[in-house]
Amino acid sequence: MDDTVIIILAIAGVASVLLYVIKGFLDQVPEVIESAGRIRVSWQRFKQPELPPPADDEEPPLAA
Repeated sequence: MDDTVIIILAIAGVASVLLYVIKGFLDQVPEVIESAGRIRVSWQRFKQPELPPPADDEEPPLAA
């Protein structure tokens, strides 16, 4: 009888710790997804650097 109670309490304790760990993991998922999006944007920006502004080869208009 006592062994059964101890086993039930042990199982409940393990389930409680497991649920706590799963909750902690799931709380971090949105931040990981957001961070992955920022990394993707930064990588695309790194692969395609900004082009320099076009040179102004035209002469300015003459005053009348």
